[in-house]
Amino acid sequence: MPARGGSKRLPFKNTLPLGGLPLLAHSIKYALEQQEIDAVYVSTDDENIKKIAIDYGALVIDRPQSLSGDLEPTISTLQHVLAELDDAAIETVVLLQPTNPLRPEILFKKVFIEFKAKNCTSVFTVTRNHDKLGKIVNNTFVPFNYTPGQRSQDLEPLYYENGLLYITTANAIRDGSIMTEDALPFVVEHPFSKVDIDTQEDLEYAEYVFNNITS
Repeated sequence: MPARGGSKRLPFKNTLPLGGLPLLAHSIKYALEQQEIDAVYVSTDDENIKKIAIDYGALVIDRPQSLSGDLEPTISTLQHVLAELDDAAIETVVLLQPTNPLRPEILFKKVFIEFKAKNCTSVFTVTRNHDKLGKIVNNTFVPFNYTPGQRSQDLEPLYYENGLLYITTANAIRDGSIMTEDALPFVVEHPFSKVDIDTQEDLEYAEYVFNNITS
């Protein structure tokens, strides 16, 4: 779980409360409930996040400032964690983003079964988009995935990466990829897939979903 302290749009977001728990704690608790996961690590540069991680049962990898900037990709953090653990026996990495705190209870088991059964290098979760999308070109709206008048239910299926869950072989991480070229997309149609917290409005929506929708 990558959880740095800096956040411009929603300061201290990884420590903010959701349903009475710090945001980060939801992903930690979810990971600890999975029998297939051997160890749970949080990578952070922040002492408050470090304390929360330890309090809720995770191990902590101290992230250097050089890997904690706004533009630093997640793959760098995962590679740093593997290097710090220095354990060639690690075969699989599960990435849970704290900003996607709500996941269906059985999601991990379903995805992990697919990952093993199909001998995947990586798998990640996606959700179908049902919106009519377009571009604005020279102040004119140009439809992208539909023709004017087309019904939403007749749209060509398009999917977005929802951020709920990623599983990747450790070797692929070491080689620089979380989502490999042959990554298997696992479709999730659940209200939790729309929760991705980067703003105050996102957090308020997450609170509504948490209080009103079960997994």
